[in-house]
Amino acid sequence: MTYKAKLLHRLDEIAKSLEQCGGALALLGLGSVGVERERIDEFSDLDFFVIAQTGCKQRFIDQLDWLENVHPLGFSFKNCEIGYKILFDDGIYGEYAVFEEKELDDARYTGGKIIWQHASFNNEGIVTGKAPIPSIRANSIDHVIVEAVTNLYVGLGRYLRGEKLSAYRFIQVYPIDGLLTIMHLLEKEVSYFPDAFGNERRLERRFPSFASRLGDIVQGYNRTPQAALCLLAYLEEIYPVSPRMSHEIRRLAQRCINQDGMSTS
Repeated sequence: MTYKAKLLHRLDEIAKSLEQCGGALALLGLGSVGVERERIDEFSDLDFFVIAQTGCKQRFIDQLDWLENVHPLGFSFKNCEIGYKILFDDGIYGEYAVFEEKELDDARYTGGKIIWQHASFNNEGIVTGKAPIPSIRANSIDHVIVEAVTNLYVGLGRYLRGEKLSAYRFIQVYPIDGLLTIMHLLEKEVSYFPDAFGNERRLERRFPSFASRLGDIVQGYNRTPQAALCLLAYLEEIYPVSPRMSHEIRRLAQRCINQDGMSTS
């Protein structure tokens, strides 16, 4: 049995277990076990919602027998009030939450697939979330890029103070997060399962040109000044960066590099 078949079979087994134990109305598969099954690979997991009958929700949260009856659990972690992260003994990993039907109106999720539903339950509308999902894409590059430039300047100052972790975040994390919100304006996106909750998901397939630059832009904790120079060069390619700010950033980056050289000599 392929891993994909094993994963989907496990989901079907969970559905049967829910039906047998009573108190459940439906099982909704999400993500790669929902409507995006074309992207299932050996690293995919089980993401799903259990829709419980009124008054039965807590039973599926407090007792995990409905999962253990399918396959022994090697690990379980209640990561929120309504759900768990789990690992079956055979290596299948999953994350799930439990809702009553009326609560789904406030749940933020994209397209799902009904794996099972009770005979008394007929609500195809649950496959699409009703709660609005805030956009993770920006409509203008100006704010994002100028903010990135100022992050470089501030981050290098912190590096020179010895605040290297803060510098790393200002130079190799915050600007990248910002750029991801406008990448669709900078590079033609390859259509490959964009995630409404995370621009970084499948970036390498969706924006291959930018992804090819990331090895230079994100160099790690010990090479923050060098990463700053590479990111500045990239920003200058795509935007008219203030020459004065560029000069100051390069000056500070060189001070950082010189300071590191003196501390290791």
